[in-house]
Amino acid sequence: MDAAQIQMRRLLRADAALYREIRLEALRSHPEAFGSTFEAESAQSLGWFAERLDGANMFGAFLGAELAGIGGLMFNTRKKEAHKGRLVAMYVRPGARMNGVGRRLVESIVEFAGSKVELVQLAVVLGNEEARRLYASLGFEEYGVERNALKQDGRYYDEILMAKELRSQKEE
Repeated sequence: MDAAQIQMRRLLRADAALYREIRLEALRSHPEAFGSTFEAESAQSLGWFAERLDGANMFGAFLGAELAGIGGLMFNTRKKEAHKGRLVAMYVRPGARMNGVGRRLVESIVEFAGSKVELVQLAVVLGNEEARRLYASLGFEEYGVERNALKQDGRYYDEILMAKELRSQKEE
């Protein structure tokens, strides 16, 4: 696969079925990496997923008609935190990994964020070294660890906190 074949775009309400499928796959295969659960979201209707995409900043990486990866950007609504955005819900299907899909997703999200916020933050579960390396290669710096950030099946997971300053990009 050539990275040029990857088409990036924001997901729309019409993409709800594709989004539901990949989101549930992510939750099922990596329950430790997400704040939600497969059980909670699999019980939701297709309409619920469509509503989530309305007005959301969820991006998709398409290889032809296949949705190969997703990632989103959330904004802080409180005035004193409005300068920050948060990269969330990042997932790339196993068959599309190591082919530039994750890189293109993060680059697209950061580019989108550049005109809206000064800082993009994220949290990656400790042990997900591929994701940590990807984020670091794109300029994200580790600034802390949240101990026991998530709890799945009685086990706690720490998250590495990372951030990328965009202010210098805005000034160029």
